[in-house]
Amino acid sequence: MSDELYQARIVALAKSKTGAGKLAAPTKSARRDNPLCGDRVTIDVRLADGRIAEIAHQVRGCLLCQASAAALAATAVGRDAAGIAELRHDAERAVGREAGKAHAPFDAFEPVASHKSRHECVLLPFEALKDALS
Repeated sequence: MSDELYQARIVALAKSKTGAGKLAAPTKSARRDNPLCGDRVTIDVRLADGRIAEIAHQVRGCLLCQASAAALAATAVGRDAAGIAELRHDAERAVGREAGKAHAPFDAFEPVASHKSRHECVLLPFEALKDALS
């Protein structure tokens, strides 16, 4: 694995473990697997008035997936589905799938843009959250 992927900001996000764990009484929950690399993400959310009031994640996966789940958990509370879609667009911009500049904390994933096979590692938590919100 290239040292380029192990940027200090990505490592710090993963180590922060923001939102790691399970919710005692989630409104919804969803799990997503990436069969190509073996990453697995489970997202729990508690919704209030159509917005995320609380979020937690369990990640069995690589550093990129852990960091992305932590970044998502740090920014998701208070957002509705449209707000989560905006966060996903930021992640997509960071990995080069959409034009434009990503905002913090997702701009930390810009080094992943040149590693196309790792884009799904960053986006898997978003897929699980999308499932939980549907």
